[in-house]
Amino acid sequence: MHSQTPIDHGAWSAWHPAEVAGRLNGISRPWCIVGGWALDLWHGQQTREHEDLEFTVLRQDLCIFRDVLKGIEFHTAGDGVVEHLPAHEEPPAAISQIWCLDVEEQRWRVDMMIEPGTPASWVYKRDPAISRPRVEMVETTAEGIPYLKPAAVLLFKAKYRRAKDEIDFESAVPKLPALERLWLKAALAACHPGHEWLKSLHERPMTLA
Repeated sequence: MHSQTPIDHGAWSAWHPAEVAGRLNGISRPWCIVGGWALDLWHGQQTREHEDLEFTVLRQDLCIFRDVLKGIEFHTAGDGVVEHLPAHEEPPAAISQIWCLDVEEQRWRVDMMIEPGTPASWVYKRDPAISRPRVEMVETTAEGIPYLKPAAVLLFKAKYRRAKDEIDFESAVPKLPALERLWLKAALAACHPGHEWLKSLHERPMTLA
């Protein structure tokens, strides 16, 4: 039964990406880790603390992932408002975030992002004109954890430029492959003309592995 006691929005004890991967083992539908943790999976090590964890699923697959995440209560999150999402109820079209509450511990564990697209095609939810084959946008660690490639993660982070986003950009840019750097330049120019990161991408050389 849904508890009527409001849960503190800051009550996060986020899972590690490996925990999510273990819980989603066997699901054949697309999903991947996004945000700062995606960058650290790409780096091959944790570069900073993470207060939360995000992964993304296709909107049409949301019910599949809700069914498999046992012991979890789901809440829509948007514009600073977090509201319980009853079982078998679809989130509003404007909602793209679902916070996942560990019912027993009363702690937020992971942020399930909802995205457009198809199993074959990745679509940037803030501008559907930006899309690529999913196979070109998602990589997998040696342990089998899928994650969004760094250029796309940085495109999402460019909108806010929080302190952690600047840290992530500075850590990622020197290692960013040439093709991803070119894609990020084009995407930033389309979505954020004049963005400071564009200047940095033009000026800073790549570090060759």
